[in-house]
Amino acid sequence: MPSFLSNLLRLLRERRGTDMDFLCHHLLSERGEASQTVLAQEIIKAYNAMNSGERRNFFEMLCRRFGPDDTAVLNAAAAYKRLPSAANFTALSAAVEPPRQELLRRINTAAHGTETLVAMRGHLLELATDGTDLQPLDADLKHLFRSWFNRGFLRMERITWHTSALTLEKLMAYESVHEINGWPDLRRRLEADRRCFAFFHPALIEEPIIFVEVALTKGLTGDLAPLLDIRAPVLPPEQADTAIFYSISNCLKGLRGIAFGNFLIKQVVTDLAAEFSNIKTYGTLALRSGGDFSPLEWRTSRAHPRVWKPAAVWFAGFVRAYRQLPVCSCRARREP
Repeated sequence: MPSFLSNLLRLLRERRGTDMDFLCHHLLSERGEASQTVLAQEIIKAYNAMNSGERRNFFEMLCRRFGPDDTAVLNAAAAYKRLPSAANFTALSAAVEPPRQELLRRINTAAHGTETLVAMRGHLLELATDGTDLQPLDADLKHLFRSWFNRGFLRMERITWHTSALTLEKLMAYESVHEINGWPDLRRRLEADRRCFAFFHPALIEEPIIFVEVALTKGLTGDLAPLLDIRAPVLPPEQADTAIFYSISNCLKGLRGIAFGNFLIKQVVTDLAAEFSNIKTYGTLALRSGGDFSPLEWRTSRAHPRVWKPAAVWFAGFVRAYRQLPVCSCRARREP
């Protein structure tokens, strides 16, 4: 390791090396890429060693010490009001962005940086439930995640019985709608008449972000039990005419509020339509308060029969199901 990095590490350990305020300010002021990565790794190491109370103090420090400079914001706003030029707008944008966002970007450069920041927001959301005001930090993390986890960076994969055991174990742990009761239950959900698709991100190895489970059936049923029965006979998929989306689970608490569901559902519908010309109906099942089901319908565009244009009510219904709220069962048919 170059001597300047060795000296940096010695400085950090001798001079308040576990003081997160010192580490974070040092990271923001550091210009060298290599030394930034070393500092980011030290911050991650220190964060991972924290207990809940220490995390709370850390979050409060980030909210208090790394916000925008009020004077700079007011001056930039006044300059833009006097002369609304592109240069003044750029200066105003720079002034209103909290230094906290650049700090988080630099932490993200270290190994496991994205994983740590996602976990960090999960911890933050847990602490926020007791009335602690951590909204500034939450807003910055959410803002960055919307860019880092946009659809262009996500990879959809079909989950099968041959997917890695680590990923399959995580699916069983993350299922939040219909509990997966062991390996036999999971295997039935991955048989030929079932489909499971998940989004993955390149920075989170073998970590599903969100996944959806689909049953290929003959007709839209109002009875959920046969779909979850591990002893139910396997229907040859070429005999199916309906795809029922019966479960969708967001896996990581730290990504709560980041939109994935609609993108995943639309991609799955497109892939299933390409794979199975025999499937004519798409739907989702969820119990209403009275215990019955009330189908709603949407149809493909007559002008563009190959383009799926689901009505907002269908996707709104499924997203509400994904959030585990009572919804209607909904139905979608392809026009001949």
